[in-house]
Amino acid sequence: MARIDDTSEYLIAPDPNAQRLTRAVTGTDQNGAAIALNVVEERPLTIFLNNQEIVTAMTIGDYPAYLALGFLRNQGMLHKADVITGVDYDEELETVVVRTETQTTYEDKLKKKTRTSGCAIGTVFGDMMEGLEGVTLPDVQVKTSDLYALAATINRTPSLYLEAGAIHGTVLCQGDRPLVYMEDVGRHNAVDKIAGWMLSESISADDKTLYTTGRLTSEMVIKSAMMGIPVLASRSGFTAWGVEIAQKVGLTLIGRMKGQRFVCLAGEERLIRDADPAQIADEPKKSGRKGSAA
Repeated sequence: MARIDDTSEYLIAPDPNAQRLTRAVTGTDQNGAAIALNVVEERPLTIFLNNQEIVTAMTIGDYPAYLALGFLRNQGMLHKADVITGVDYDEELETVVVRTETQTTYEDKLKKKTRTSGCAIGTVFGDMMEGLEGVTLPDVQVKTSDLYALAATINRTPSLYLEAGAIHGTVLCQGDRPLVYMEDVGRHNAVDKIAGWMLSESISADDKTLYTTGRLTSEMVIKSAMMGIPVLASRSGFTAWGVEIAQKVGLTLIGRMKGQRFVCLAGEERLIRDADPAQIADEPKKSGRKGSAA
């Protein structure tokens, strides 16, 4: 499947050639031949809310302000009524400080950390589920023709995933158009960057779809619901708890989306099947990434 060179329709698109996101390393292949590869960087980023240290996340290092804002929003530490007075990033210290008009204290909340199944060890705080109690997702219709179009475009978009692997992508979409494509070593970080961008730009979630390359876990479903996004789709599969939460909050959950195939395990009533799967080109089997001989 040919790649798409024109990413002008994206508001934010991946930049596989961006400095600091990958590093060239050398090694040998299965035959003992020298090989050179670009591998994804990992950097710590410590997030502060006012004077309080909240978490240190491992990230590729792009869009640190969006990551910090989105993480705090998805953890229920930033609310709609909060007035953000500043977001300060210090590249040398690898820290982001988010400042609000009202001082915040989350000592008790920080005691209830739960490790998740997310790559790069995502962190969910123990009372995140409580934040879903009042969540009502918009009642929208989802055309399967739009889902097929999104998958075809996103999977051909130049990205760090296609260039170096070892990374996840998440894309905010509207109808059949992908808007913002974020990548990171953990799918939760990519989602948080999108949440931070939406918060910064005051973007409504009502008519949006979130597409991810990663598994549809409980954390992914919770974050999508917390953002108010009614549809979550993925190339990958599901976890049972992720499906259960999606069913409880009324989120449409679509996985194993490859070529003409997909599976919907929650929110089927939103789907408008306006595309004949038999008319959709199936995905060819992908060959492995090639390194360049040193």
